[in-house]
Amino acid sequence: MAWFLGIGITGVVLLALSLVFDGLLEGALDGVLDGVLEGWLSLPVVAGFVAMTGFGGAIALGTGWTGPAGATAAGAVVGTGAAWLTYRFSRALMRDQSAVTPRADDLLGTSGKVVTAIPAQGYGEVLLRLAGQPLKCAARSAVPLARGAEVWVEAVPSGTSVVVRPVDG
Repeated sequence: MAWFLGIGITGVVLLALSLVFDGLLEGALDGVLDGVLEGWLSLPVVAGFVAMTGFGGAIALGTGWTGPAGATAAGAVVGTGAAWLTYRFSRALMRDQSAVTPRADDLLGTSGKVVTAIPAQGYGEVLLRLAGQPLKCAARSAVPLARGAEVWVEAVPSGTSVVVRPVDG
């Protein structure tokens, strides 16, 4: 029974290491099995298999239900079940994606207010709303704009700067 408990504890240690070294086994094979065993060689899946094989075998042996060979087979069945559940759970978590991340181009046509006055052909700052969140950007304009002026974004030269024009009354 000590062997089975040792295998189970090894699996738990491997599972703890998977929190730190996730993706290690996939990277170690360097794309050799791309698509063949996708996700099945992840460290959490292997750790779940090893841990439950050991503990399942220890339980089967400890109850006197079977001998060492039967305990090994029972542990392998339980370990395979744990690996399958771990695989399915990780796939479900990977599919749980949030909304698309906003891009800089999404700022085009956005309205906002000047928070730092913009001199003609110089830079100031504007406060915009992107995906419901306030975003402060460096801004320039062809005409000078005072603090508090409402503006439209007409170009996005970079992720942190915009070209604006005043909103026509």
